[in-house]
Amino acid sequence: MLIVGLGGTELAAHEREWLTAPGVSGTILFSRNIASREQATALIASVRDVAGEDFLVCVDQEGGRVQRFREGFTRLPPVAAIGRLYDTDPVEAVNRAEEHAWIMASEMRAIGVDFSFAPVADIDRGSRAIGNRAFHADPVVAAELVQAYVRGMHLGGMAAVLKHFPGHGSVLEDTHESVAIDRRGRDEIFRDDLLPFVAGMEAHAEAVMAAHVTYPAVDDRPAGYSRVWIEEILRGELGFRGCVFGDDISMAAAGSVGGIAARAAAHLEAGCDLVLACFPEVVPEAIAAVEGRRPSPAERIAPLKGAIGSTWEGLVDNPQRERFIARVTALEP
Repeated sequence: MLIVGLGGTELAAHEREWLTAPGVSGTILFSRNIASREQATALIASVRDVAGEDFLVCVDQEGGRVQRFREGFTRLPPVAAIGRLYDTDPVEAVNRAEEHAWIMASEMRAIGVDFSFAPVADIDRGSRAIGNRAFHADPVVAAELVQAYVRGMHLGGMAAVLKHFPGHGSVLEDTHESVAIDRRGRDEIFRDDLLPFVAGMEAHAEAVMAAHVTYPAVDDRPAGYSRVWIEEILRGELGFRGCVFGDDISMAAAGSVGGIAARAAAHLEAGCDLVLACFPEVVPEAIAAVEGRRPSPAERIAPLKGAIGSTWEGLVDNPQRERFIARVTALEP
């Protein structure tokens, strides 16, 4: 039920207890956990030694400014660079989206990371939080590139997570720092913002992450706390059968329902399968909040493990990788 954050580059004794606590399904890595590729690989191995091979290890590795693994890894451009290419050469842009995704996924799988929270399926309509993390302002273009990105992740052996459902791109506020409310009508949200998410689902994305954004025209609760958005719309109207993530309960916009325990409970009661507790200081309270709760069906969680990845040595020896890297990094030198 919980994906928890760790404090540093090695497992502390109390963190070993967290990893085996009832309700903890995985860990998410941040820059604070990464000193080098070798160290990160060893950290992931120690997590698996403690928690088992089925334990999930994940990261935000989108490219651009949201890229936790940097030194020793490909510096990927933000995906908006692919969107700009689409305006002049749609076929090449689709190819670059697949290649960008393959590079990211194959590098992460080679060191033992199961999945990245990608792709961003939001449209670029002025959000401080999203910006060039989104492919394009046009939902039709974004939808085509999201599909290509999901295909590329799958080719790299990685499950895909569409975020931030049902769309964060048209909200100015950054949910990390403040409450965010999207006052547009239901019809506009469904016509524009949902289009890339539906496209990603049609490409068989394994998971969706719900936004900490409130859409009063649909429900008075943020999407991650809303059974209307998760059960009625996402699972009901759109027919999604995969895993649903609640975004980080440490974020400012998550506070509308109360403290950490209330936030974790609200996500699960709304229909989320997994909830992020990214900062170590909130983890103990989050673990206590989920104790005794029934876990989500295994068939929703198991696909997040992805396929068997290449070793790093095997990846480096792959001449296709060098061609992909050259083309993708040329988008934004």
